[in-house]
Amino acid sequence: MSREAAREARGRRNTRSARGLKQLPWRNHRNNYDPVRVLSDDQIEAIHRTSLRILSELGIEFLEENALRILKENGAEIVPGTQRVRFDPALIMEKIKTVPKTFTLHARNPAHNLTFGANHINFGSVASAPNVSDLDKGRRPGNFEDYCNLVRLAQSLNSVQFLGGYPVEPADLPPSTRHLDALYMAATLTDKVWHPYSLGNERIEDAIELMAMARGISKEQLTKEPSVFSIINSNSPLRLDTPMLQGLQAMAKAGQPIVLTPFTLSGAMAPATIAGALAQANAEALAGLAFTQMVNPGVPCVYGGFTSNVDMKTGAPAFGTPEYTRAAMAGGQLARKYGFPYRSSNACASNAVDAQAAYESEMSLWGAVMGHANLILHGAGWMEGGLVASFEKMIIDAEMIQSMSEFLLPLDVSEDALGFEAMKEVGPGGHFFGAAHTLARYETAFYSPLVSDWRNFETWRLAGAQDAAQRANTLWKQALAEYEQPAIDPAIDDAMKDFIARRKAEGGVKQI
Repeated sequence: MSREAAREARGRRNTRSARGLKQLPWRNHRNNYDPVRVLSDDQIEAIHRTSLRILSELGIEFLEENALRILKENGAEIVPGTQRVRFDPALIMEKIKTVPKTFTLHARNPAHNLTFGANHINFGSVASAPNVSDLDKGRRPGNFEDYCNLVRLAQSLNSVQFLGGYPVEPADLPPSTRHLDALYMAATLTDKVWHPYSLGNERIEDAIELMAMARGISKEQLTKEPSVFSIINSNSPLRLDTPMLQGLQAMAKAGQPIVLTPFTLSGAMAPATIAGALAQANAEALAGLAFTQMVNPGVPCVYGGFTSNVDMKTGAPAFGTPEYTRAAMAGGQLARKYGFPYRSSNACASNAVDAQAAYESEMSLWGAVMGHANLILHGAGWMEGGLVASFEKMIIDAEMIQSMSEFLLPLDVSEDALGFEAMKEVGPGGHFFGAAHTLARYETAFYSPLVSDWRNFETWRLAGAQDAAQRANTLWKQALAEYEQPAIDPAIDDAMKDFIARRKAEGGVKQI
């Protein structure tokens, strides 16, 4: 590493906002470490072969008539009298060749554009939680006020690079028009990338209209410059349902990226072995990704990994387990085998912002980072296996992501960093506190935490003896108090409001 590059890295590491949270600056991350391989090449090949056998002998149900028509036209076999589809292995391998290895998502603020694939890594917010919690008001159903505040918090945290979806479901809004209000707030309270839900085609079509308006571009240009992504979850085992397939087709036709993610809980929706769950998940992902390329060859896609296990005593989902972490790394190996960008998650099953929440999330983050995930969903704020979005957990996760961000920086081994002249100045038996080398970098030498308290016990006790969750409670309130809404052209804002008013007058989406 050159002296100039090392100096630039130190500057990136230690820049702090002039006001507000003392956090790291916005970064576009690269993961230059070698990925962890938990499976040998032969074992990956065995999973691959089993997945193709699943697709050719068992097949997958596609519960949507237009999807079945497209599949048949492209050479897939529709089992007579059913919606089950079988695939020749050669058809799968041929279709997935057109999935791009990398792509860029364009945010309303170009400084927040994100690249997926290769060694790029991007962290998002919690998404889709039905409930929300904080230390002051406790656990409660999702609502629009908390939704907006979580969006504001995501905008305020530099470590949160995109909105994973609705951080919490605004369940107090009418279901048929809820997406219009939620997406308008995502488009105006943030200038980062956001994510609509593929619950039928209408929500996707509305989201594409709103994003094109927010960016001030045509839908034709949006097709060339993708700006939104959507998660397509297979309905494991071995099924893709109607709303997901309709959303997938709408996204693919518009040239917007699809993150095809089987949700395979080993022992419940997949075999009670991680190898079996991976083989099933891989089959579901390959079928869905091949289908996207039948709809629109070359549309960007991401291979989603979300394999974990259940508690065999209660049936409850478990996350951040050794099985989850190994599956995340193995999923990365499978994605790289096919040349796909890869998605993983920061997940935990804890019911409180406590040590369990931290160590399970840390296990999940290590699985994602060392599995070379490019898109880390639920990066900040996920609790209770996805049932709760927590304000305090969002701050604590931001701390963990910042630590990972520091970990990803290249180590400076320039002549200056090696410190020979400092050792010469201090000599045997001295100390480095007053050395010129130390004084030149005492403010910027090391990572400065967002949440962690490194004071000694007496100083910490006299300051109120707050634990990490209590400190996080103070920090999220500070972030919201200091939040500044990103500027938007008033004409663009008016156009979005007019569009939303018209769609509401039309009744919003049809219920599926």
